Amino acid sequence: MNHLLLHVSGAVATVTLNRPEVRNAFNDEVIAEMTALFTALSERVEVRCIVLAASGTAFCAGADLNWMKRMAGYTHEQNLADAALLAQMLRVIYRCPKPTIARIQGDVYAGGTGLAAVCDIAVSVDTAHYCLSEVKLGLVPATISPYVIRAMGARAAHRYFLTAERFSAAEALRIGFVHEVVTADQLDAKVAELAQTLVQAGPAAIKACKALVQDVAGQEITHELIERTVRGIADIRVSDEGREGIQAFLGKRKPGWLPQD
Repeated sequence: MNHLLLHVSGAVATVTLNRPEVRNAFNDEVIAEMTALFTALSERVEVRCIVLAASGTAFCAGADLNWMKRMAGYTHEQNLADAALLAQMLRVIYRCPKPTIARIQGDVYAGGTGLAAVCDIAVSVDTAHYCLSEVKLGLVPATISPYVIRAMGARAAHRYFLTAERFSAAEALRIGFVHEVVTADQLDAKVAELAQTLVQAGPAAIKACKALVQDVAGQEITHELIERTVRGIADIRVSDEGREGIQAFLGKRKPGWLPQD
């Protein structure tokens, strides 16, 4: 990998965007590496949680300028193919069966907000700023919009998509785009605390719970949806992990997926 770093400690994998010289802006190479790495980590049984981090002063500044220059000469068909690769990367991270945490140590702009939004949990340093700047360039945040709108809500998206205003970490917390805002010296401790909480849970339950939120959010509460949730709880209750978890709770012991004393 040329643009990403991978560190695995225990059950937690940390993927770090490592292009500080361009404020971790992404291009087609970064997209390909990110897609491949998250796909691979999805299959690693020992990995129970993934932290998405970045080096330098910015978390992600969106699209790389040199990549944008190349795109300016693309045909419509080339633009379709290029956007499809970005959409695939976002979906791979969003649908990753492992829980994901965005460790946001600096500013988040344009497409970078998509990376924050596809993670299950976002922890931001209090000095970070956010901006959906696309309309200033005559563009729209189309590919990232399904995830960003889910993260901040349609009402906030109406404002920040249209105005391209820069907003603070405190505002990102207020609108629900991030879950925690901490000082720089607290960032790693808060991320580690959340990661350890995630790896304590049953891995199959975490995977199913993540899919449950994604599939149920925003859906009309129909008879079919209720039936799906009924099947979901019945299926996991009779699974090996579900039975082990209940028996461990009743027996006042650690479940089998945790290290035993």
